[in-house]
Amino acid sequence: MRTALYPGTFDPITLGHIDIIRRASTLVDRLVIGVAINRDKGPLFSLEERVAMIEAECKALSADSGVEIEVHPFENLLIQCAHDVGANVIVRGLRAVADFEYEYQMVGMNRAMDDSIETVFLMAGAQHQAVASKLVKEIARLGGDISGFVTPAVKNALDSRFG
Repeated sequence: MRTALYPGTFDPITLGHIDIIRRASTLVDRLVIGVAINRDKGPLFSLEERVAMIEAECKALSADSGVEIEVHPFENLLIQCAHDVGANVIVRGLRAVADFEYEYQMVGMNRAMDDSIETVFLMAGAQHQAVASKLVKEIARLGGDISGFVTPAVKNALDSRFG
């Protein structure tokens, strides 16, 4: 069974994330969405809220693709999380060259810890190249229209958070 881990903070999950999840699910038998508990980033949504949003958004994707998609919170090293969920592939989404430079370093460190786990990069679709959770939150906080960047349910959650 091919199992992939797609990690991130997903604060909140965006259409760019969903695009990567949809495309990654065509490559594996089981896809685990690793939700990072990153206290340093100071997430807007709690871990429980982020997990619930991802589960809700992935339910239809899983049903459509027939691929098992599960959500797994983690606070340890990414490579340890991959071991914990039985992943032999780590999926990373790329938007720009700046993403690649950081990811390149991360792959090198992960391979030094366990070279049996491959990393696969998926480029975000052209319409999602600029979408970043941080920017979506800023637009929402300032009253801008985020409907092109997130699903209606996530938009409602952001609207509720920012009033």
